[in-house]
Amino acid sequence: MILAAGRGERMRPLTDQTPKPLLQAGGKPLIVHHIESLAAAGFRELVINHSHMGGQIEGALGDGSKWGLQISYSPEDQALETGGGIFNALPLLGTAPFLVVNGDVWTDYAFSLPALPDEILAHLVLVDNPQHHADGDFALQRGRVANSGGARLTFSGIGMYHPRLFIGCRPGAFKLAPLLRAACDQRRVSGEHYRGRWMDIGTPERLLELDRML
Repeated sequence: MILAAGRGERMRPLTDQTPKPLLQAGGKPLIVHHIESLAAAGFRELVINHSHMGGQIEGALGDGSKWGLQISYSPEDQALETGGGIFNALPLLGTAPFLVVNGDVWTDYAFSLPALPDEILAHLVLVDNPQHHADGDFALQRGRVANSGGARLTFSGIGMYHPRLFIGCRPGAFKLAPLLRAACDQRRVSGEHYRGRWMDIGTPERLLELDRML
């Protein structure tokens, strides 16, 4: 699943007429970089949620056949945030663990995540802390993600989740982070430290930086 429902307030005025996932860097929309990488990794079924000008996203990407993928869409009348957006899309995602990536990051990560052991509810890809997020999000201890203890790293927006992570959730807007932190407290989140290229494309300046790099 690619999360693509954000309004992109920090990217304005670029997002006044164009949804953030369709902003271009390196000659192609941000979301297409993800789609190409997912297809190269062997994924064949993709769910994309959208809200703000979502019709543009569907019009640009179609059914995914040009990349050898089948794309399903999960429209949201009002953006449901990360947790609510994934929960809303669960009927399209099935009963097995699934990968999720934020639509507003760029990375050369190969999307080769491990299978989840039965006791693990999520596997997170963590990266070095960028300047704008120097305090990080989680610690990584012997392959398990923790809320505290040790050097903190930043959550990349790439994760593998089991549907059981969302047991007890109700429809509506809610964040993913509280679910992950609760699972961390139960030692049920694994993780890895990715040291390759990754950027959070949260501002027009960082979009321009990525475009120049590519």
